[in-house]
Amino acid sequence: MKANKIDGEELSKVLNRLGEAAVNPEAWRAIMDDICKAVGASAALLLQSDIRTPDVPRTESIDEGTKFYFRNNWHLRDPRARAFPRMMAGEVVTDLDVMTPEQIRADPMYNEVLFPYGYRWFAGIGFWADRAAWALTIQRTGREGAFEARDKQMLAQLAPRLTETATLATAIGRVALTSMTDVLDRVRQPALVLNREGMVLRTNEAADRGFDDEIRIRERRLVLRDKQAMARLDQLISLIRSTPDAAAVPASPILVRRTAKPPVVLRVLPVDGAARSVFLGARAMLILSNLTPRAAPDPGLIGQAFDLTPAESRLAALLATGTSIASAAEHLRISRETARNHLKSIFSKTGAHRQSELVTLVSQLV
Repeated sequence: MKANKIDGEELSKVLNRLGEAAVNPEAWRAIMDDICKAVGASAALLLQSDIRTPDVPRTESIDEGTKFYFRNNWHLRDPRARAFPRMMAGEVVTDLDVMTPEQIRADPMYNEVLFPYGYRWFAGIGFWADRAAWALTIQRTGREGAFEARDKQMLAQLAPRLTETATLATAIGRVALTSMTDVLDRVRQPALVLNREGMVLRTNEAADRGFDDEIRIRERRLVLRDKQAMARLDQLISLIRSTPDAAAVPASPILVRRTAKPPVVLRVLPVDGAARSVFLGARAMLILSNLTPRAAPDPGLIGQAFDLTPAESRLAALLATGTSIASAAEHLRISRETARNHLKSIFSKTGAHRQSELVTLVSQLV
């Protein structure tokens, strides 16, 4: 195969493998390596039209160049970006479609980014991931030669298959996210999922029931009234943006204080498998512990475990949810003195000395 010609047979083999990437986001790098081999190129990466982040799938060969490209904000000044509308209209676009050879030789980005890393010629294939516009960009060196008209015709067959794969990957990722949050919903655990920009992709019903003026979703973002906690959440989102897509986000729990309710603890869990689809952008799941009042445990079970009377069991069940002794007495329609006498008996029978210890004991039965 000549350096600047495409091997149609090898390209067809790669097309048949694209489905792997729909269910396994980690497959993109190997697939793009094979695309490069089939089309006589040295590097490839995926770019979204309106959101540019450094964690895009790419071949290892262009890893350092991509980091340099984003670190120095060349993604904001790339002259090839103006070709995106033509790519999304179905055209395979090359450097020579948007610039003259003289402009290429004089362009700062080519001279500071592409040429130093050995790249000279570019081809971009537009495709859709649901409603988001993306492009597969392929780089050749000077020795591999520019993309010719026949090359562009052969590369065009990638577009519909990439759209099919990316749209399917997005759908599968959403199903995976729904499954993850629904499982937590069944155990009444509030949870939400953030994308790489910190936008909320999904919440479960347990979280929706617990949101209020102090913890809520506004314009697809989690907003906390606690300023210190909000600052830490902003730091977490910055970490999400800067952490490589395949790495876990190194974040500590965030304590969110509330004025009239117990504090909430935000913990970060990784998003794995198909839910990590680059086209969906899911990067982290937040677990919101104590967002909603604890469900009262079964008084009968508590009574059996600690040999409590029915009245003591009902009081212990309420106290285990964090309810104060005064509120519990009012709810049970007994006097505070009676409630305090019951509590003394509960402490004696359970071995607890304070309400927090009782909560810990009873929680082990739930």
